[in-house]
Amino acid sequence: MTKSLFPGFDGLMTLSRREGVDVRPTLLRVLTDLYVQSSTHSDDEQRQFVELATRLIDQVDDATRAAVKARLAIYPSTPAPVMQKLGLSAAQEGRRVALAREIPAPAPATAPVPLPVRTPSDAELRMASNMAMQPKDAADIHDMFFRAGAAERALILHNLAQTPLKAAPRIPTVRAKRAIQILEMAAIAGDVENFIFELGDSLILPSRVAAQIVDDASGEALAVAARALDMPSPEFQRILLFFKPEIGNSVTDVYRLSRLYDRLSDRAALVMLAAWRGSTLAVTRAKYQPSLHDSERQRARAGASQTRPGVQPGSAPAVRTGTDGSDR
Repeated sequence: MTKSLFPGFDGLMTLSRREGVDVRPTLLRVLTDLYVQSSTHSDDEQRQFVELATRLIDQVDDATRAAVKARLAIYPSTPAPVMQKLGLSAAQEGRRVALAREIPAPAPATAPVPLPVRTPSDAELRMASNMAMQPKDAADIHDMFFRAGAAERALILHNLAQTPLKAAPRIPTVRAKRAIQILEMAAIAGDVENFIFELGDSLILPSRVAAQIVDDASGEALAVAARALDMPSPEFQRILLFFKPEIGNSVTDVYRLSRLYDRLSDRAALVMLAAWRGSTLAVTRAKYQPSLHDSERQRARAGASQTRPGVQPGSAPAVRTGTDGSDR
């Protein structure tokens, strides 16, 4: 089971102990999700799940352990060693109840004293209003990002966090949470079409740009889109493992993108989102600009070619000079 889906599992565990990014919670959730998707398992699959799950349960946080416990509590074929590790016991009706005590809620921390909000000066307001991204600048940033390599993209994102360019507004929290749930379900199901549609709809991007983000092989564009939605790191890692197998099967790529995602600022992601939106306007202008210029030139040529005669036919009166009224 794990060898076919996660050939680099041992390498991920080694790096998880050695590097700063901890993917063990994500791995336990993914392994659990894969296990409960099937109603029956071979002896080898069950043995591997027991070995890996019991090892990871002691190494993850309480929230991950509680989520895994909830999934396996209603699964009828949870192996006995895993049930024992989680404090689950089979009831007479086939249901499982938790034997462990509830984790006490932490005491509410004292809220920090808010700092006084400084009103921006007139000069700062003028500068902010003048730094709105122009379509050409947005298109340049868009093209530069997608042409760059992994190291160059990280540098671009770092610089975007420092730039005075105006960022896109944050996605409303309710809309973002709904989008994250839909994107994760689409990723697990491998539904590329719905994933692209939801990504474009939630970030207000055309399908062309959303598809470019999803099809990007390196993964940084997807990280930026996820950060713009304020997606938690475990959900982003699960999407990588399910939806991008070419990345999920590479230990190096998983950790590279996980580190990038944890260090990526909200502002850098929202500035890049503004560039993606603005590049669409630049493409639309470029598409229709030649036809507009041709129409103007045609109107100009038509106006120049129409010469108005000095005297309209029949408009000049006859000259009469004789006393009898005859023409001369």
